Amino acid sequence: MKNIQIRATAFFDLLKNADTSMWEIFSQMIDGEEKEIIFLDNEDKVLFNYILPKTLEQLNSDREKFAAEYADKLSGMN
Repeated sequence: MKNIQIRATAFFDLLKNADTSMWEIFSQMIDGEEKEIIFLDNEDKVLFNYILPKTLEQLNSDREKFAAEYADKLSGMN
């Protein structure tokens, strides 16, 4: 499995400036090989990681799960 390290702050700033989603970027990275995306802070400490799946179908499934979990967390905050 290939490892890809990304500085989280720069990545999310880029997404905001490009007006795109991380899921769109991830979909462009799919090439049939599973990859571990490691998000780092500015001091190279691991914040979180994501295993990029081999197929677009698996990515879409992950996106739906993420959206549902995020919605549940937001509703719990109210």
